[in-house]
Amino acid sequence: MGDQKKIRVLIAKIGCDIHERGALTLLTSLRDAGMEVIYTGRYQTPRAVAMTAIAEDVDVIALSDHTASLPIIADSLLAALRDCDVTDIHVIAGGLLPPEHVLALEAMGVTGNYGPGTPMETIVAHIRGIAGAAT
Repeated sequence: MGDQKKIRVLIAKIGCDIHERGALTLLTSLRDAGMEVIYTGRYQTPRAVAMTAIAEDVDVIALSDHTASLPIIADSLLAALRDCDVTDIHVIAGGLLPPEHVLALEAMGVTGNYGPGTPMETIVAHIRGIAGAAT
């Protein structure tokens, strides 16, 4: 592996969504793919997630939500990152995503908007691509 930096991913659940299976499955899969993964747990605020991402020096924030609120959640997180002058952390999303939500997220710059059943290899490849490093 040499001196190559591992990709660091923060998995975040903002708001009141109690569904953790997807986030925990993603955590395990990304860890098994050689990435360093931090999980915020449930009930986080956008500011708390932004501050954790900065403190942990992550490359990617992976938002998880199953309440069909991802456009609102992503917009609030992106605002919190802007408030902290952060421009170099990528944001991806996964959960319940109607097609119109995917379009809204992509318009905000949130990529890799994955629904249930997306192969983990697809998500891992996307994160490697946007983080600019192979692990």
